[in-house]
Amino acid sequence: MLISIVEQGLMYAPMALGVYITFKVVNILDLTIDGSFTLGAAISTIMILHGVNPFICLLVSGIGGALAGVITGIIHVKFHVRDLLAGLIMMMALYSINIRIVGSSNVPLIGKNMIFSSLLINKTLFIVLTVLIIKWILDLYLKTKSGYLLKATGENENLVNNLAKNSGNVKILALAISNGLVALSGSIICQEQRFFDISMGTGAMIAAFATVVIGIELFKRARFIKTTTAVALGSICYKAAVALALYVGFRATDLRLMTAIIFFVVLVISDQMRIKK
Repeated sequence: MLISIVEQGLMYAPMALGVYITFKVVNILDLTIDGSFTLGAAISTIMILHGVNPFICLLVSGIGGALAGVITGIIHVKFHVRDLLAGLIMMMALYSINIRIVGSSNVPLIGKNMIFSSLLINKTLFIVLTVLIIKWILDLYLKTKSGYLLKATGENENLVNNLAKNSGNVKILALAISNGLVALSGSIICQEQRFFDISMGTGAMIAAFATVVIGIELFKRARFIKTTTAVALGSICYKAAVALALYVGFRATDLRLMTAIIFFVVLVISDQMRIKK
């Protein structure tokens, strides 16, 4: 059971890291997440049904999610639509787009070639290595000039504009990176579960926000742990909380309720800790 919790948590970790970029680094509330998660699954599904290598599906799914993020960014930046509404527009559009890509709202993938059926190494080890590589690349990127611009845009957007840099383009880039990682996570989950469902991304945004807040709040006193590591660990903690809720008597159909309760409790605790300081 513990191994399963770790695996599930790490498979959702790329999504949590993507949300960390927009939610914490650039300070954008992006609702595209629910749609881009399912988009990653939809792209993988249709490619797998056509016999494409499942590892290539991961890459293409990430690119598809990044494009969705770019469109959200353009709606927000170029057309001056609030970030929340821009994400909502894209999320609603992606619902229809995802069904159009797959051709159905529910598609089984049993018997098809998946990443986990093609592995020559242990499944858990593959997931751990994948998350570590993503985290390592993200850490390196955040130390580059472009990465510092992302942080600066979140802290003081006017400062970035005064430095003759376009903060709008920085936001578009952040949304592209974020939704690319979210779609990658959707692709991994789809291949692991061996089915596509149009509702599989519903609630992904709240779950990801809860994961980010849990990870940052739990490990913020451990200065030797980087924030990206804390977010990845937060994904495991979130899945452990869900598993505990199921163990004490909640039903699987109560998942959305459990997510809402966990998110609410985390927010209340974090606010109380700030007040005490």
